[in-house]
Amino acid sequence: MQWTLVVPVKPLARAKSRLSDTADDGVRPGLALAFAQDTVAAALACPAVADVAVVTDDPRAGRELAALGAGIVAGEPGGGLNAALLHGTAVVRAARPESPVAALNADLPALRPAELALVLAAATQFPRAFLPDAAGIGTTLLAAAPGRELSPAFGTDSRARHRASGAVELRLDAVDSVRQDVDTGDDLRTALALGVGPRTAAVAARLLIVGQ
Repeated sequence: MQWTLVVPVKPLARAKSRLSDTADDGVRPGLALAFAQDTVAAALACPAVADVAVVTDDPRAGRELAALGAGIVAGEPGGGLNAALLHGTAVVRAARPESPVAALNADLPALRPAELALVLAAATQFPRAFLPDAAGIGTTLLAAAPGRELSPAFGTDSRARHRASGAVELRLDAVDSVRQDVDTGDDLRTALALGVGPRTAAVAARLLIVGQ
């Protein structure tokens, strides 16, 4: 089974505000884009992934991610992450009604295709399933089988909210790169230790230069 991944990317100028202690306003948009580029590139390299649909109205993000091979879903409806995911899923399902769909965070710069494949293989066993983030509070991936609604509940305490919605929590070892989203400076340091993609590494090197 091959999956379509729906990846929401908010306007870069407003992205990653919690990284303000690590990256200033001039750097954060490029850092957020680098996260998304490395996430999408790794996802497209995963044999379990048929395609990636990026939901964004940011022109720069759309252009750069399309260049990697992602499909761009414009017309983001507003209303936050869950509304964007519902919009993207509706577009995907209109074209391919029987496609299994998974929402994937755009801030997984250490993502490894083989680990993503393990998560998606586990998700095929359930109508809906999710992977909690490294902090054990949020969610980095939410999957829905063909014919099942995604029903995203991202936001505060999304791990508990997705579990309460009936989605099965995937309990897997050796998939740290799929769990490690980046919201804070500490998250970024952990991702760098795991090994990030080339675009994030390049921007992170600039941060180290700025900090010297």
